[in-house]
Amino acid sequence: MAQIHLEVVTPTGPIISDDVDIVTAPGVGGEFGVLANHAPFLSTIKSGTMSFSKDKKIKYLMISGGFSEVSNNRITFLVESAEYGQDIDVERAMRAKERAEKRLAQLQQQSDKYNRTRAEAALHRALARIKTAEKTR
Repeated sequence: MAQIHLEVVTPTGPIISDDVDIVTAPGVGGEFGVLANHAPFLSTIKSGTMSFSKDKKIKYLMISGGFSEVSNNRITFLVESAEYGQDIDVERAMRAKERAEKRLAQLQQQSDKYNRTRAEAALHRALARIKTAEKTR
């Protein structure tokens, strides 16, 4: 089977650079999949679970906020953060989820859009971590 080269890069450095069979990712417009020889494509990425398959083994990464580009049989993700599912501390993610929910409840009565947006983003990241960890187990 033909493969596509996958690269995931965060501000702290590369997470993966490998040839894979298929990639699925959480685009802002919905989840998308990419195989070898895909047409050029750009997408904004939202927090969620990215998966890729190689040699019939699926791996899961939690990725948050960024962009992806498909070009010349290569897919590159430039994202804020990325964590393999097996590396996620689920207890920590649950605490982050609870903090974000509490903060959103407190901000419900206020018109503080900036802090509400930050709390919503934290909640989405926590939920994505939990979901990714569950898929890995």
